[in-house]
Amino acid sequence: MEILVHKGTHEIGGTCIQVSSGKTTILLDVGLPLSADSPVVDVSQLKVDAVLISHPHQDHFGLMNCLPSNTPVYMGRLAKNLIDATQIFLGKSKNERDFRHFKAWEPFEIGEFRITPYLVDHSAADAYAFLIEAEGKRLFYSGDLRSHGWKGILFENLVKRPIPRIDIMFLEGTMMHRNNDLFTDEEAVEKKIVEVISQQKNISFILSSSQNIDRIVSACRACKRTGKILVIDIYTAWVLEQVQEITDNVPSMDWPEVRVYASHSQDERLKAAPGYFGDFRKRLYLRRVKSQELQSNPSAFLYFGRVSSFRTIEAFKKAVQPVNVIYSQWLGYLDGSHADYYGCDKISAYREDPEVNFVYAHTSGHAPVEDLQRLAAALKPRTLVPIHTEDADSFRKTFENVMTLKDGSTFVLT
Repeated sequence: MEILVHKGTHEIGGTCIQVSSGKTTILLDVGLPLSADSPVVDVSQLKVDAVLISHPHQDHFGLMNCLPSNTPVYMGRLAKNLIDATQIFLGKSKNERDFRHFKAWEPFEIGEFRITPYLVDHSAADAYAFLIEAEGKRLFYSGDLRSHGWKGILFENLVKRPIPRIDIMFLEGTMMHRNNDLFTDEEAVEKKIVEVISQQKNISFILSSSQNIDRIVSACRACKRTGKILVIDIYTAWVLEQVQEITDNVPSMDWPEVRVYASHSQDERLKAAPGYFGDFRKRLYLRRVKSQELQSNPSAFLYFGRVSSFRTIEAFKKAVQPVNVIYSQWLGYLDGSHADYYGCDKISAYREDPEVNFVYAHTSGHAPVEDLQRLAAALKPRTLVPIHTEDADSFRKTFENVMTLKDGSTFVLT
């Protein structure tokens, strides 16, 4: 089994690992780098038989449309639907490629390889790790994972019932130089939301990704505990529609404690693609909350929005009581170096705004070092390779049997 790491050995994001056996070559992820300064892998020149996408985050799938058009792309069905949702609401066409879907824990074959997807806990829905087998060798690719979300049992199962005889493990290390101490899990985030909205005199906003389903669950649970109404936008409502096809254990716009705020721009997306959305628009308007309702009784609502929601926030800032802004994403987005992240400069300024009560409540989508150690100790790989990390060198101090690589490195697993 020959392995070539195109990208990801010394940075977070942009992961792309090539694995070959006999006449078969596959890629594990084709990520777009998070940093604008990071060179992009020219995947259009790669001759591969298939690509495995671990989860629907841009830093893992963002270059898939640069692949030759006939390259099969394997991912979870929900992951594909969530990627399509983003495209449609950006006014773009759905991705048209040779998509193929797998199911959790059900092995399948691509040429020389036998592949088993393992559903994992992450801040993206439908996220997987992969066991790759060929030539009597076993490679485990962690993708992005954690144990402290609402699906943490998936991580614990990997630890309690470990996959045996792992020859090489590619382990993500996003949190090697960070900690998760302020909010150790989603339950801690929920507790903070409850604390804020139970005392609110004005409306509260929680700013997060609409595809962070765990965070929506935390917000909805907090609303149930405090008797508040969770307000979501059209895009978030559609995302939840996709997840409802897999499980009914997540909030939806049909729940009594959930309402939808319908902006004109997002509604135009619905009208532009009636065949795609079906009766969604008709059902959505039965759950609509209008601006007048929000303005007349603002303390009754928690608005779940994205960083770009600052225009809606501005409408409530002139009230007698400050508006609560619960920032529920990585704080690094607000450090001034992410100009491409629309709205982050506005949100960052709220920290000094007397009309805003700025609150931080976020737990990482990635496992802290202690959990990575537990996973490595359980799987006992012959060789452990850091990936998706800015601190690969620290792995040697923390894990056993570590081999650090550089982008472009090739080696043969014997």
